[in-house]
Amino acid sequence: MQTLDLAEPDTLRAAAETVRDDAGPVDVLVNNGGISQRGTAAETEMDVVRRIMEVNFFGAVQLTKAVLPSMIERQQGHVAVISSVVGKFGTPLRSTYAASKHALHGWFDALRAEVHDDGIGVTLACPGFVQTNVSSNALYPDGTPLGPEAEEKGIPPTECADAIADAIENDRAEFTVGGWETMGVYLKRFVPGLFRRFIRRYYGA
Repeated sequence: MQTLDLAEPDTLRAAAETVRDDAGPVDVLVNNGGISQRGTAAETEMDVVRRIMEVNFFGAVQLTKAVLPSMIERQQGHVAVISSVVGKFGTPLRSTYAASKHALHGWFDALRAEVHDDGIGVTLACPGFVQTNVSSNALYPDGTPLGPEAEEKGIPPTECADAIADAIENDRAEFTVGGWETMGVYLKRFVPGLFRRFIRRYYGA
């Protein structure tokens, strides 16, 4: 098993090469690493902003670029990236987290168009709340981790994983999975004024 640290981008290409040498070319890459956030935009220190972007955005980009040449050469493969409903709209206390997820959408949407004729699929998954330990690694404004705190609300991880696997198998470009919180995507699109009131009142801390 090859472990990765998305905060160390210079190591990712070597790690991908190790996997290729040990197990062969990568057919499906699922970018699923990330750091969450619990702090206002005004209070969050810039080194915390950069750390979140490094892991959530640059790490996924670097790892994808490491396996992409082999996929292009073989004219096959699939890249999935786990974004969030917060990749579609920003929420209080998660400004940089939202920015990192928005950045994933821009980069991977462009990639999808570029590699379509190479037989490579690109899927953006946008989960809402999922019962994982993602809250444990959320960073306070000074970079201090939130600490042990599992996400109590949301769908089971297996339900989310099944939806992602199904989307990859069916070459879906983008999809949303979760509960009531996913309605924010549609509220922002169709009734933006109501969405702004909703996000202030219900989606904060």
